[in-house]
Amino acid sequence: MDANELRGKSIGELNEELLALRREQFNLRMQQATGELSKPHEHRRVRKSIARIKTVMNELARAAGDKK
Repeated sequence: MDANELRGKSIGELNEELLALRREQFNLRMQQATGELSKPHEHRRVRKSIARIKTVMNELARAAGDKK
């Protein structure tokens, strides 16, 4: 998912997406710990997606703060 798609979503939708990615990150960590992880590149994808969502959320928060 790219940042342009994320900018079109509301804060609630972004929070839901962030929560889902955090769960996926946890599951990947558990799979790695038990030796079941078959796609190690998924860690990087999830980590970057989380950062992307947090960046967009920060942009929206700053934009809302500037309007006051």
